[in-house]
Amino acid sequence: MKNSVLLAFVLVFFVSCKGQNQTFAERLGYNKGDRVIILHVDDAGMSYDSNEGTKKAIKDGASTSCSVMMPCPWAPGFINWLKENQDVDAGLHLTLNSEWDNYRWGPVAGKSAVPTLCDDMGYLWPSTGQAIQNGNPEEVKIEIRAQLQKAREMGFEPSHIDAHMGTIFAREDFMNHFVALGMENHIPVMFPCGHNTYFKNFLREQGKFRLMAMGQYQEGMDIPLPMTDEQSAQMGELLWGAGLPVIDDMHNQSYDWPYPEDMEMTDENILEYRKNKYKEVVKNAKPGVTMIIMHCTEPTAAFADITESIHVRKGDFLVMTDPDFQQFLKDEGVILTTFKDLMVRRNQAK
Repeated sequence: MKNSVLLAFVLVFFVSCKGQNQTFAERLGYNKGDRVIILHVDDAGMSYDSNEGTKKAIKDGASTSCSVMMPCPWAPGFINWLKENQDVDAGLHLTLNSEWDNYRWGPVAGKSAVPTLCDDMGYLWPSTGQAIQNGNPEEVKIEIRAQLQKAREMGFEPSHIDAHMGTIFAREDFMNHFVALGMENHIPVMFPCGHNTYFKNFLREQGKFRLMAMGQYQEGMDIPLPMTDEQSAQMGELLWGAGLPVIDDMHNQSYDWPYPEDMEMTDENILEYRKNKYKEVVKNAKPGVTMIIMHCTEPTAAFADITESIHVRKGDFLVMTDPDFQQFLKDEGVILTTFKDLMVRRNQAK
């Protein structure tokens, strides 16, 4: 299929709907009612601390998958580790933002190739709003393809592609290039197309960023979703028809869980607070394949100089490596999986 035709298909989200009475988990060979979960760690490669937290969350903890930020300075360190741990499920965390004040990164393609994706200093825009307000979709296409090419040149073949800060999901023309990249390269795409219970909350959040960037947001207003349930199902059929596995839902709100103002920020308190939150997400996950996103970091003293999110990221690390949480997952009867496994199942499915 020619690229122009493919993008047109993605743009209108069209293909005939099939199998709407089944979850994608069932179509991948799981049983009806199974809750299949990917515990996914974002931001590998972002820093030394992020790498260490991700490694231990997967090797010693409950996490099953991760993804790497190719523009970041510690990506080579993580990729070298992946070469020695080829069983690890690692994807490409396509990055259009550089969000910290004192620790920045620029586009892989270079500012001269993608000037609208950069701020005055040549780094990627700090916020989602700035990226979607200024970014040219053709330059998004150039940059995300450059990130995939760089990964492959370094000997890293990603098990899937996903999106840093969800910026690619905030504009339809950005999203089109994201989906096309996965389909053309036969790489699974993080794009829930099932019941989307959690994912709809995420899409509303991205819609809010877009309206704010355009100066059109008013507090309390209804945020329209970028696609209907029918269009989402059609996108699922498009991806499935391309031979790719499809997930049913995605939870991406854990980064914004506020700690109680009067809570003492000890490791014990951080662990218990975030563990209870994650238990709630798992308990409320509906049948199907659900991707739950987190950011596991084992911080050194320097990490607080990168970001104020140190307690969020350390909390995720503490939860994923906590034996009580791992036992909870067993008691809940959820099935943990990876994108690698989903791809194997898709190849075996009809």
